[in-house]
Amino acid sequence: MKKIFIIGLAVSAISISANAQFGGLKGKKTATVVDTTKKTGAPSVTPAVTPSASSTGVPPKPVKSYDTTIVGGFGEVVPKSLRNETLADRKTDRSKNPLDYEDLREDDWLYSEFIWREIDAREKMNQSFLYPGKDNTGDQRFFSILLNAIQNDKVAAFSAEGGDDRFTKELNYDEVSKMMKGKLDTILVQNATYPTVYDTSIIVDTKFAPNPDSIYTFRLKEQWIVDKEAGRLFCRIIGIAPVAKIMISGKSTTKTLFWVYYPDLRKTLNKYNVYNPKNYAGRMTWEELFESRFFSSYIVKSSNNNPNDKSLSQLFKNPLFRLLEGENIKERIFNYEQDLWSY
Repeated sequence: MKKIFIIGLAVSAISISANAQFGGLKGKKTATVVDTTKKTGAPSVTPAVTPSASSTGVPPKPVKSYDTTIVGGFGEVVPKSLRNETLADRKTDRSKNPLDYEDLREDDWLYSEFIWREIDAREKMNQSFLYPGKDNTGDQRFFSILLNAIQNDKVAAFSAEGGDDRFTKELNYDEVSKMMKGKLDTILVQNATYPTVYDTSIIVDTKFAPNPDSIYTFRLKEQWIVDKEAGRLFCRIIGIAPVAKIMISGKSTTKTLFWVYYPDLRKTLNKYNVYNPKNYAGRMTWEELFESRFFSSYIVKSSNNNPNDKSLSQLFKNPLFRLLEGENIKERIFNYEQDLWSY
């Protein structure tokens, strides 16, 4: 009985000591620690340190971010996704640099010709140029990609005034943006009720403000070269220009907005994938599309046998004859290459 009584007293003492140490903290979210090491002055009180995420191993809650991607052009803002949009790991940068062109020495050229052609995005093969989808890179329309390259990737745009396609006058993004916004003007309009009164009316000059849906044509400037050193025919794209349809004095006409030097644009085109309606996993980059020539187009001008530097629309009024002449130019270049070979 004495041994049991002594053990009971020991257990009670341990319980009382534990309650004295931890009982005061029970049910409280914060506590203070009193520093009594100082002999003079009031005791300093410091707040208890809250365990950090690194010490506990529990990751902190993600802070919501509403960062946006501003796409050049018509003032559209595309918000970024706060989560991964696909099942693939997108943490690493998957962009790549385009392959360098093979060096073509001018002394090795047997034949050279400049070709201007247009891509009509309304055709079924070219519908990817007008795909209105959006992702973290912005609007997927090809025209929006061009504007994004000028605004964010420092790709130079060049004036197309007067039919200039030699990249002689560089434009900044503000000058390109003005073409999209148009300009305001004021005129005096006679009042219908009081003929002697003229009201001030504000109108928009749409000459420099094309509708986004009207930019579905893209003009390419190419150079075709037969190189005797390589023994083959090369086609190199030199420039790309969007062509808009605008209304002037009630009549519909086309206007070339600006030119972009294609070699400067290749790196940007490698960051964007082309919409594939058949297979999402089978997409290619825009640079691969142009280099592989996966687009439909028609010729609008040639430097061969054209001493007056006229387009096919100036030489042939009938649109059918223009298309036939473009096919004749393609066949002529093809036959020139084939005639170089002997079997």
